[in-house]
Amino acid sequence: MSDETSTPVAQQAAPEASQNDLVLQNIYIKDASFEAPNGPNLQVTEWNPQFGMNMNTSASLVAENAHEVVLSITLEAKVGDKVAYLAEVKQAGLFVIRGFEVDDLRRILGSFCPNTLFPYVRAAISDLVAKGGFPPFLLPPVNFDQLFAQSMDAAARQQAEQGTVN
Repeated sequence: MSDETSTPVAQQAAPEASQNDLVLQNIYIKDASFEAPNGPNLQVTEWNPQFGMNMNTSASLVAENAHEVVLSITLEAKVGDKVAYLAEVKQAGLFVIRGFEVDDLRRILGSFCPNTLFPYVRAAISDLVAKGGFPPFLLPPVNFDQLFAQSMDAAARQQAEQGTVN
């Protein structure tokens, strides 16, 4: 019999690899407003408005590894030259993200997180419009991966142009 103690193979393994974590902590409406300057009773024979939509995302570090991502949507419906309604929602989420490289973190904050928030902002806009007395409106699908890639390309072009100017 031997006096040696054996160490399990799992404990003999190489040092721990970095752990990647992406955890959704909370989803909430940070701000919302609805304006219907003429009410739902616009004097029109047919409801055929022109829609304008503006979308923006932002991210900020609120604590160590905790990022608040805000997806802002502004939807305006006009009939002729009159504004039928204006709906604005800032849908936010708190995401704990750790262990990712800088480029991966940018992609998560610029694409994955807004994509996660989109169904919530879509429902909030739809609810505001319906509660305002107007026909329901569903925001069209958005490809956040493509938008992120376009913004990265635009930033690279701008940086290259600034490099040639200096």
